[in-house]
Amino acid sequence: MAKVKMTVNGRQVGAECEDRTLLVHFLRENLALTGTHVGCDTTQCGACVVHMDGRSVKSCTILAAQAAGSTILTIEGLASGGEMHPVQAAFKANHGLQCGFCTPGMVMTAVDMIRRHGANLDEATVRAELDGNICRCTGYHNIVKSILAAAAEMGGVQQAAE
Repeated sequence: MAKVKMTVNGRQVGAECEDRTLLVHFLRENLALTGTHVGCDTTQCGACVVHMDGRSVKSCTILAAQAAGSTILTIEGLASGGEMHPVQAAFKANHGLQCGFCTPGMVMTAVDMIRRHGANLDEATVRAELDGNICRCTGYHNIVKSILAAAAEMGGVQQAAE
C-alpha cells in the first residue's frame, strides 16, 4: 500500500491506496471526484483527462503514486466562485456537448490547448490536438466551435485555477 499525498483542486489530500491504483480511480474512488470519467482504461478515449502540474494528462495512464506531490486539477476544480470557466461556458453556448460523457476530458484538453496556443488557435490545430479524445456522439463540429469561441473570448489569457 502506498501513502499518496497531492494537491487536488487547490486542496491538500492524502490517502492510502494499492500501488497499482490508477490516478483516475484514486480521484473517483478515494476522493469522490467523479467528473473525471473512465472510458477505456487504455488511453484511447480521453474521457479521463485532468491537469497534472499544469499539463493535460490521461489519468488512466498514471499511477496515483506517480502523481504524489503533484498539483492536480479536475473538471470539478475548473469553475471559480460559482461561475463556469470560459471553456465550460463556450461548450454550453455552442452546444459542444451531447451525452456529456466525453465533455470533462474535452474541456480539460481544451483549457490546456488554449493555455498553450492562446487566441491563435485555428480549426486544424484544434482538430489535430483533439485526436486523442473520442466523442461517440460525433459532436466534433460543435466541440471545435466551442474551443475556438473560448480561445477568442479568453484572448490567450490563462484562466484555469492552476
